[in-house]
Amino acid sequence: MNLQKLMKQAQAMQANMANAQARLAEKFYTAEVAGGKIKATADGTGNITALSIDPAVVDPDDAEFLSGLVLKAVQEALNGAKAMADAEMRKVTGGLGFPM
Repeated sequence: MNLQKLMKQAQAMQANMANAQARLAEKFYTAEVAGGKIKATADGTGNITALSIDPAVVDPDDAEFLSGLVLKAVQEALNGAKAMADAEMRKVTGGLGFPM
């Protein structure tokens, strides 16, 4: 394989990765816990973009329980967004495992 052809392929993959990252910024993953009373949304770049808490689960005497639920929702949203991003990037890299 000649070097010039390899360089063109690398540049094309780089452009495809940039496009995929831009698309991921516009994709969202929402996790729900406590029967949907707490929702956390993350975008494909791993940023939490929304958090919703139903007032019915807010107990001033048990803030620790609420904190645990919120943390669980955020973790699930981030894990889902990461899985979504990994799948998208595998399409671009052909499964070569390049970091995002």
